[in-house]
Amino acid sequence: MLTMKSTPNHTGVKISGDYFDLDELNQAIYRVIGQEDQYYGYAGSRMRILGISYEIRHAAQGDRNVDFVFNGLHEHTMKQHGFIAPDKNIYFSTEVLWPELIYAAVALKDFVKFYQQDKKFPLWDVHLPVIFRFQSLVLDCLQGHVPTAEFDTILKAFNQPVTVNDYAIQYVDLLNLKYIGMTRQQREQSLSAIAMKLAVQDQDYTTFRNQVLAAAVPHKKPIHEIAIQAEYPEKLEW
Repeated sequence: MLTMKSTPNHTGVKISGDYFDLDELNQAIYRVIGQEDQYYGYAGSRMRILGISYEIRHAAQGDRNVDFVFNGLHEHTMKQHGFIAPDKNIYFSTEVLWPELIYAAVALKDFVKFYQQDKKFPLWDVHLPVIFRFQSLVLDCLQGHVPTAEFDTILKAFNQPVTVNDYAIQYVDLLNLKYIGMTRQQREQSLSAIAMKLAVQDQDYTTFRNQVLAAAVPHKKPIHEIAIQAEYPEKLEW
């Protein structure tokens, strides 16, 4: 079963599951976000979601964390059925920064809408429930780390028809780096505010986007291709 849990320092979220859980999620992401350049104005958002997909794929291959999880098999059950088997399953996991994961949950709303439009019977699609569960798990994990009143506001923001068309994805980097630079306590206190900034696209985002556009227009580059002067630390204290 796919699970999400905030890391000890609240730097990000640990996404866990067995091989089939992670592979199913990865396959669903690939299907829903479509082919490269399929949706105009969404190349940058697609790249960010693929970054998470990359981590999930490597986790499923055993390249990240390996955990042993109790599988519900008790000693009396083995005696009853006359066999001996391990009482733990192998789970794989990877960590993703909180702002990065929240943005993916927001951006997937647009991709889900496009995907549903292309399907004659989207209600019976096997990939959409996987994506919906992924988004729900992000919010459920978030709920455990923000005050109830603030979480209700975040939920309302997530339900608004805000599009990430031509989104300045560098803003996610800005929030990631700002978040990494905080103390554990500061992260706990600012998590709801960051979630709102990603869900609503406030004045700070608008100002930032205009700055990126000003750099993109003279060179006739798409907004997502503008690089920012910032580097991630080689190692994170999750």
